Amino acid sequence: MARYVVKLGSSIVAEDSGALRAAVLARVCDQVAERHAAGDDVVVVTSGAIARGIQLMGLSPRPTAIEDLQAASAVGQGKLYRVYDELLRERGVTSAQVLLTFFDMSARTHYLNARQTLRRLLDWSVVPVINENDTTTTDEISFGDNDFLAAQVAVLVDASLLLLLTSTAGVYTADPRIDPSASLVTDVADPRELESLDIGAGTTVMGSGGMRSKVVAAEMATAAGIPTVIGSGFEPGLLARAWSGEPGGTRFAPQSVRQSSFKLWLKYAKPSQGTVTVDAGAARALRDGGTSLLPVGVVDVAGEFDAGDAVEVREAGAGGIGKGIVNYSAPELRSVMGMKSAQVRERMPRATDEAVHRDYFVLA
Repeated sequence: MARYVVKLGSSIVAEDSGALRAAVLARVCDQVAERHAAGDDVVVVTSGAIARGIQLMGLSPRPTAIEDLQAASAVGQGKLYRVYDELLRERGVTSAQVLLTFFDMSARTHYLNARQTLRRLLDWSVVPVINENDTTTTDEISFGDNDFLAAQVAVLVDASLLLLLTSTAGVYTADPRIDPSASLVTDVADPRELESLDIGAGTTVMGSGGMRSKVVAAEMATAAGIPTVIGSGFEPGLLARAWSGEPGGTRFAPQSVRQSSFKLWLKYAKPSQGTVTVDAGAARALRDGGTSLLPVGVVDVAGEFDAGDAVEVREAGAGGIGKGIVNYSAPELRSVMGMKSAQVRERMPRATDEAVHRDYFVLA
């Protein structure tokens, strides 16, 4: 049995006017039902609630005020899910609506609860249809047109494949709308191979992600050992080829060194509340030795954070090193930075030796 996460971007779900692409959704649901009947698990992550609400309310041009976008989502979300529910029910598949926010991913307890719920739905042979809860989120593009959300969901359910459906055939060497000589990248062994390419963040009228957010989503999923395909949702048969391993779109290979779900959550989902700058020795130990960060190696503390928050760790005079869960509040760490462990314990008898423990640190 395989487990697939299929994400439909706004440009696949709706036209620029906001009208739903009924034929495209029906074709996707056909293939979802086919895999479901074969005994595989499928999770659908969809965008398009705001686009649907904008079209239904006759709002033109697309609003920019967050309260308008939230209200449009409230109008469109239920009606968008109803389309999926009816299409899947007609094909003998039971679905469930799941709405998630960035907070659900960034708070560890909520993250684990979401994982338990999704896995139970799959145990029941239900197809979850997931969207960001734009009605309550404070940043309408916090998930980059749901690309990041789809990658998080793939990690949550331990997917066999993540498929990101967009309006282009995949990742190109440059933006094909600007550079006619741009060519399709068919296989990516390591997302770092794409760093030299001109992969833009441009979106469609109804979208909010762009190809850059899809590449980042692929990076996250493949770091968890999940192969990822970015391809056109308009291309008939792409889904079937993608989950059979045949060529189509841009396929990202799973990384050889797999990161734990906790470190992926820390790296991609938990927001940083401040910055801790360290000296060269501490930076070297973190990068090469896999050690914990002690207060003696800290040279500066920026921002206001509490113990248990995530912080960016940087090397003085250089770039970022990684992100970690800090064991001190910002005022506490300022008061003991540069001190050896014995000095720290004299000032703060109950303090831990580590400012950031190695088990709660991930390299950038």
